[in-house]
Amino acid sequence: MMLNEESLRGVMVPIVTPFDEQGYLDIKSFKRLVTRLRNSGIHGLVVNGTTGESPTVGDSELERMIYEARIILEELPLIVGTGSNNTAAAIKKTARAKELGADAALVATPYYNRPSQQGIVYHFLALAETGLPIILYDIPHRTAATLDLHTVKTILKMDHVIGMKDSTGDIKRLFQLTRTQSKPILCGEDDLFYASLCCGSKGGILASANLETQQFVQVYESFRNGKNQEAREQFDSLTPLIQFLFSEPNPAPLKWLLAQNRLIRSDRLRLPMTQITNETAQKAIRFR
Repeated sequence: MMLNEESLRGVMVPIVTPFDEQGYLDIKSFKRLVTRLRNSGIHGLVVNGTTGESPTVGDSELERMIYEARIILEELPLIVGTGSNNTAAAIKKTARAKELGADAALVATPYYNRPSQQGIVYHFLALAETGLPIILYDIPHRTAATLDLHTVKTILKMDHVIGMKDSTGDIKRLFQLTRTQSKPILCGEDDLFYASLCCGSKGGILASANLETQQFVQVYESFRNGKNQEAREQFDSLTPLIQFLFSEPNPAPLKWLLAQNRLIRSDRLRLPMTQITNETAQKAIRFR
């Protein structure tokens, strides 16, 4: 069942892409991790996001992960990262994700080319032909494409766009959007998750929730049930973990901790991403 603006809410986890020691896709670890996340109460899974090292994942590898995740998740929403700075390529990847059972696509604004605001609007308009619901992903520090408020609102008015992942880190801007837009805005900055809920976001797509998954879900559930103080205390207890996970480029610290906890077999990343330093690993003993 494809996602819509009413069902786009809660804690969505952008899963890592596990590799073995030789750098090949470790599908066994992937399936085990998907199963664990499904059983931890998440509201949806994102495959091939930034946390999944999407720039280094091949088409056949992505198709295998979508196929396996779809089987394990059953009715739980499956979102696939299909962004590209080539509109035709984004259309092709999004259409293929739909064929394989994705419920929505997470699409970042085109990077590197630095298109105009009009070009970005046309990019998202073109994705309508795929028939898959689209989640706008605004992450300017990675794309070098800054969206003005008018552009965001224009894209969110498109029928096939069901919501937005906001990774700008601008809580004031997020508050403006949640007050003026009916479609859900999801937090994409882990350390702002609680603050974003207070400002009207409907949930988050949170890399840190690959670990301590149930606790992140509990923050959301407590807040949704009006237990704001309880939600804040629960979130505060997660803050040291979040700070560690972003102390080096994501997902290196996350993969290291997942491997230390035997949730994946290796913390291998693909270049240009590298494993964490020994100095950083020493600081993480408390989380093992």
